[in-house]
Amino acid sequence: MTHALFSPFTIAGISHHSASVADMEMVRFPDEEALLIKAGEWFKGAILLQTCNRIEMMVHGSADLLGTFLEREGRGGWQIWKDAEALSHLLDLAAGLDSMVIGEDQILGQLRKALTLSETVSVADPLITLCINKAIHAGSEARRMTGINRGAVSIGSAAVLLAEEQLGSLAGCHILVLGSGEMGVLVTQALAAKQLSAIYVANRTFDRAKRLAEKVRGTAVLMSELYRFLTLSDVVICCTSAPHPIIRADEVKDALKGRSWPLDDLLHPLLIVDIAQPRDVEEEVGNIPGICLYTIDDLRKVNDDTAQFRKEAAEKAQTFLDQELVRFIRLFNRKAADELLATLYSWAEQIRIRERDRALSRLSGCDDRFRDVTDDLSRVLTRKLLTDVTLTIRTCAERGDMQVAEDLVGAITRGETICSRIQD
Repeated sequence: MTHALFSPFTIAGISHHSASVADMEMVRFPDEEALLIKAGEWFKGAILLQTCNRIEMMVHGSADLLGTFLEREGRGGWQIWKDAEALSHLLDLAAGLDSMVIGEDQILGQLRKALTLSETVSVADPLITLCINKAIHAGSEARRMTGINRGAVSIGSAAVLLAEEQLGSLAGCHILVLGSGEMGVLVTQALAAKQLSAIYVANRTFDRAKRLAEKVRGTAVLMSELYRFLTLSDVVICCTSAPHPIIRADEVKDALKGRSWPLDDLLHPLLIVDIAQPRDVEEEVGNIPGICLYTIDDLRKVNDDTAQFRKEAAEKAQTFLDQELVRFIRLFNRKAADELLATLYSWAEQIRIRERDRALSRLSGCDDRFRDVTDDLSRVLTRKLLTDVTLTIRTCAERGDMQVAEDLVGAITRGETICSRIQD
């Protein structure tokens, strides 16, 4: 079997490996649904994955077409994976091997969410759906077999570790968490065991902030009171999905006036960790005296005590994924052959109906039961006659031999000469 694909599959990506937070902000798509609707006019299927440290677009289509599409959207600087290489990258992605924190589990939920959005706007064709579901299954199996996610930290808990490294300890601190979505949950879970004096949770929807705060015995904060609680906090961790900055320089300067130590002009320093994408904090905030601002770029420096274990587990996971890729290619090609087989069966169905009706017109006075039996007979005969060629086409597809499969269908449906030779 070759690694050729029966139908083109392409991934274009930008991630933490080669791009900074600012770089990714420039290519991020603020309206994912609108982009997918546009993509549906270009590709048979499409999915968009946007997380805090990567942007990946996957399509059932060619690399050239995807490149043109992204150029027209004003986005450049992508790394391109195509066909079997793209399937391999997708497996690595789902297994957490390509993550900033090796083995993290959050990517699995992010892939499911991306697929759900594509399904919602009707651009998740059967091939795209197969690819994502297969990758999620393989990624889960890789974790089960290797334990690569044992002790793994998410980006959210890595942010907490970064704050702890900078302050020495979070015991007795007041922490403000801005955002109560999936990342906010991960952050608060990581904070729950840090013996804090207080956890404040702020969110655009107060009810969501309240529900999350109750889980960690914290205090929900109205967004209108954000800067008052910022003044009371030692650390602020930002992780909303807002499309624009929420913490602005001018408001921070005013809030800091309430943080001066009594009887002197020294500011009580404030640590801000912004792991949102796009960023929640204006870049200028980092230039304000008394503010220590960190972003996702800084998380790469967080010391991971399980790095050596995870490196060894990653090697085992890669061996498993290399084997899984062979099965993935076969599965992909088998599914991709459905479109070609649909052409064959549509041609056969037209002939079946035409000849059935012609036969019935020559018989006078036949009842409905006779018509039903005749219809069933013609349908069964058609299916039986196509069984062997269907198996041959699927076998060709699994091998990635598109030309032979297309020649077979062309010879049957259009009487074309078979130019390729079928090999066992």
